[in-house]
Amino acid sequence: MRSSILAVVALTLMPVSAFAASECRVTGSPSVFGVNMTGYFAVASGETCLFPIRIPGMMTSSGITQKPAHGTLRRLNVTTYTYTAARGYKGPDTFAIQGTGKGPNGSGTSVITVNATIQ
Repeated sequence: MRSSILAVVALTLMPVSAFAASECRVTGSPSVFGVNMTGYFAVASGETCLFPIRIPGMMTSSGITQKPAHGTLRRLNVTTYTYTAARGYKGPDTFAIQGTGKGPNGSGTSVITVNATIQ
C-alpha cells in the first residue's frame, strides 16, 4: 500500500517539472562584452520565465552578482537563467548577472542589471 502512494506522488510531480517556462520579454539596449547594460521585463506574480543572455560572441563564464529581493534567479547554463517571481508580490525587483566572453565587437566582462516588474 505504501509503495502505491509513493508512485502516485511521483507521477503527480513529474508533469509539473516538465512544463517549459516562456522567455522573459526583455527590452533594453543590446550590449557587447566589456560593456554593462540594463534590461527590463514584466512577469506575473508567482510565474517563471527564461532569461537568456544574448551578447554576440562566446560567453565563457557567468554568475549572479545581485540576487533578486522578490523572486528566485537560477542558472541553467552559462547563457540561460530562470527568474521566478515571488507568489503574492506585486511591484519592482532587480537582479544582476555578470558575463565574461569574447565577441566580434569586444571582449571582457559585462554586468547586466535587470529590472523586473511583477504584476
